[in-house]
Amino acid sequence: MTRNAIAAHAGTPAEPLLKALAVRLRQPLRVAIAGKVKAGKSTLLNALLGEALAATDAGECTKILTWFQHGSNYRVLLQPHQATAVEARFSRDDGGPIQIDLGGLGPADVDRLVVEWPSTTLKNFVLIDTPGIGSVASEVSDRANRFLVPDEGRATPADAVLYLMRHRHRDDMRLLEAFHDDEVVQPTPVNAVGVLSRADEIGGGKTDSTATAAKIAASYRHDPGLHRVCQTVLPVAGLLAFTGRTLREQEYTAMHRIAGADREPLAAALSSVDRFAEWEGVEDVSAEERRRLLDRFGLFGLRLAVELIRAGRCTNSAQLAAHLIEQSGLRQLVTVLGTQFAARSDVLKARSVLMALGTVLQQLPDATRLQGEVERIWAGAHEIAELRLLNSLRLDPAGLAAEEVEEAERLLGSAGTAPIARLGLEPDADDAEITRAARSALDRWQKRAESPLSLRSTVHAARVLLRSSESLLAQESDG
Repeated sequence: MTRNAIAAHAGTPAEPLLKALAVRLRQPLRVAIAGKVKAGKSTLLNALLGEALAATDAGECTKILTWFQHGSNYRVLLQPHQATAVEARFSRDDGGPIQIDLGGLGPADVDRLVVEWPSTTLKNFVLIDTPGIGSVASEVSDRANRFLVPDEGRATPADAVLYLMRHRHRDDMRLLEAFHDDEVVQPTPVNAVGVLSRADEIGGGKTDSTATAAKIAASYRHDPGLHRVCQTVLPVAGLLAFTGRTLREQEYTAMHRIAGADREPLAAALSSVDRFAEWEGVEDVSAEERRRLLDRFGLFGLRLAVELIRAGRCTNSAQLAAHLIEQSGLRQLVTVLGTQFAARSDVLKARSVLMALGTVLQQLPDATRLQGEVERIWAGAHEIAELRLLNSLRLDPAGLAAEEVEEAERLLGSAGTAPIARLGLEPDADDAEITRAARSALDRWQKRAESPLSLRSTVHAARVLLRSSESLLAQESDG
């Protein structure tokens, strides 16, 4: 499709745009990390990368859209508005965040920064750090909004969104709902995942904070309003995850010494940030080291590490790092990124390119035939039909009963795109079980599609689900 468009408009101003869309299909999936100010976006991004690249303070660069993508070399590109991108100077001290020289430009002058970095994670995803929504500086908040919810007729450059929230705030809901104002051009629930962020701070950083956060996230997953606009909601303690992925041996040594202190004075010291900073119960751990540990672990992380070391469950830095990562919820988020985003990357990218292509073609003369081709692809691509139905079922059950909606969403890939996940089978199900389950699903949805009592919307949904069942059976036959 893009090749046809490029050939038809070679030599015109549209050619570079069309070529860029063709390149986009070959690039990794673009995942935007969004949320209100201080939601923990940059910390989570660093945790996913396993190193501190994104600035987490309130510097100039946090006000600019920053794209992190894989590169064979280390470099930063600065893209001003209406100008050619230039390579920017940057520095990095002791493994800390990248400090970028904007060359005298202000955040309002820069469209985006592109950080190219050798990274295993960035081979699969382009991660986009967005400015905080709800910033005191309205131009910063507007910058994020324009990217996530573009003007009418434009599609967001992101293929998928991780939306961080501290709690279910009305501003968060308004933005998530804005994603879906136009079902054709904005993200659908299948590629919008909610993250209950800074989960370790819930309940004042007590040792049961992450367990409390998990219960809250579970209630959010069943919230009709959030369910309509998010694939799922997961609790994640970004700081805990980042520290686990980057834990240093000297930090474990310091924590081991702290854990060996007298129990009651240590418990009193860990009751607040100020008390721990002032506590001098361990001679070999200086005040400066305690401040660094607070920055790295947070109060919850310090309490957890002490508990784990004292219980003998962590006798070295590797074991402590693994426990911190597990407790943080990062593994579950990475699993969702793999099952929901990466597994659908081709169709999500194709969807994004088709949306952008339709926008470009509307502005070109003599593009009627190509516009017709785009419409036929939208109508005929089953993977896209699945996404659209999954989205619409969140808004309107199409005459289906509650248990039918649950089965339909699963069959459409809401819990993962593998046959076992779509059919709701146990992980050890064999080929025969998969075939039986797929055949049973096919029979059920065929009857629903052919029933004279079914509504028109029900028939449409059942036909999409029927084709999904047929596809699963065909996969098993080919296997």
